[in-house]
Amino acid sequence: MKPGERDVLVVIDVQVDFLPGGALAVPDGDSVIGPVNALAARFRHVVLTQDWHPPGHASFATRHPGKAAFETVDLAYGPQVLWPDHCVQGTPGAAFVPGLAVDRAELVIRKGHGREVDSYSAFLEADRRTPTGLAGYLRERGFTRLVLCGLATDYCVAWSATDAREAGFEALVVEDACRAIDHDGSLGQAWDRMVRAGVERTTSDRING
Repeated sequence: MKPGERDVLVVIDVQVDFLPGGALAVPDGDSVIGPVNALAARFRHVVLTQDWHPPGHASFATRHPGKAAFETVDLAYGPQVLWPDHCVQGTPGAAFVPGLAVDRAELVIRKGHGREVDSYSAFLEADRRTPTGLAGYLRERGFTRLVLCGLATDYCVAWSATDAREAGFEALVVEDACRAIDHDGSLGQAWDRMVRAGVERTTSDRING
């Protein structure tokens, strides 16, 4: 594909805490930086998302005595995987990765900033009712196709891609510009959901500037 005026690159959560050494490291997560920057140079329009949690967020294992990271609890909106404290507002771990082409972005969507509800998707918080405003922004700008990359494939990328389809947009996930947590088969499950939703798989060498 050749990106045009109706295409937008959506870069998901390429932040310090998700890289090796970070609070919630995605294996090999730092390897997405080069492909993401190369993609950003080929698109006229780029949107970034940023995980942005307050201290004591409901998704943090430390908020739930006796529970450990990667366990699941039931919250008001349904099952919630518990995570290590990560991407806390204003901390170095919440910052975009140094060297990421953030200057290409026309919009930054911050998500997970409500203390009592998590937000994987760039479109909807985990209660599945609260919008981020991204869908309205994209429609008002006239975008019809989203190309998604970043971290992590099986969580925030997958939820964003399937919600993009639900909102009526075309969605492509660039496999070599993503990395996954892949906890208990979560990557395969995520791809199954994406394929059923009509999300397309692609690689960065198939996107021409």
